[in-house]
Amino acid sequence: MKLKFVLAVMLSLSFFTAFCQTENAANRYTADKFEKYYNAGQFDSIYAIFSPEAKISLPSDKTKAFLTNLKNGYGNIVKRAFLENQAPFAVYKTEFEKGIISLSIAADNNNAITGLYAKPYEPDTQPVLQRNITAMHLPFKGEWTVFWGGDTKELNYHVNVRFQKNAFDIVINNAEGRSFRTNGKTNEDYYAFGQPIIAPCDGEVVWAVDGVKDNIPGELNPIYVPGNAVLMKTRNKEYVFFAHFKQHSVKVKEGDQVKQGQLLGLCGNSGNSSEPHLHFHLQNIENLNKATGVKCYFSKLEVNGISKTDYSPVKGDKISEER
Repeated sequence: MKLKFVLAVMLSLSFFTAFCQTENAANRYTADKFEKYYNAGQFDSIYAIFSPEAKISLPSDKTKAFLTNLKNGYGNIVKRAFLENQAPFAVYKTEFEKGIISLSIAADNNNAITGLYAKPYEPDTQPVLQRNITAMHLPFKGEWTVFWGGDTKELNYHVNVRFQKNAFDIVINNAEGRSFRTNGKTNEDYYAFGQPIIAPCDGEVVWAVDGVKDNIPGELNPIYVPGNAVLMKTRNKEYVFFAHFKQHSVKVKEGDQVKQGQLLGLCGNSGNSSEPHLHFHLQNIENLNKATGVKCYFSKLEVNGISKTDYSPVKGDKISEER
């Protein structure tokens, strides 16, 4: 069955997309309301929770026509599951009595619908990777500390974000556990700032971004979340992502073939970053909006002074390349 009707409002566009893949509370509340009113045939009640701007863009008659066609073609909603955010929409796999639709709903802080979009559901056919096949070395020299890393929310705040669910945030700490020398007010005060970031394996540079300014410590740049960044692809089609390089320090460009140990750039504080650090993760495809994070195991390293092989670090680990 083909979906021949579309209702779309896009009123609250955001630059913040792939780095937020958990279901927004306002979207969840509004989607629940939509499902309740839709199944009851209360289309006026759905229109009543449109934002004022949405009501102007989509008058009542057009909204009712869309919902009537949807009901006639697909019946009631049986089950709904959150898939991802495609800002400003929350996207749901929505099972109806007569088919499955990808239903996207956007809501504001007042739980009003600001956007509504429906299209045929397309199953995810992207490759599934549980872990890296390619041997990985640490992407730096010396001892660094894992600030975020692991499989639980307590260890790693990235776990609820699909494409970076196995990511690491890594800093350099001194013997007292501090990441800066004096007061931490400048980037240069941080041990990690300006340190070389190197390729953990051989690969091809898919894309590279340079030129984003470094933040003042404590301030964030949510407009371009990764900051200066590099995405590599291994011969096993694993995608290796590095974020927050120092401005104008990235040494590679799209299409470059790099070798393990080759300099990629310098650690910085660009993008959505509060202090100089390296964000590093693996993912299964190039597109950050559709990718799934892949757990990364390093071949040989020292963890808290102990030699480890085929190990995935966790929060608090002090890690260095095995001597």
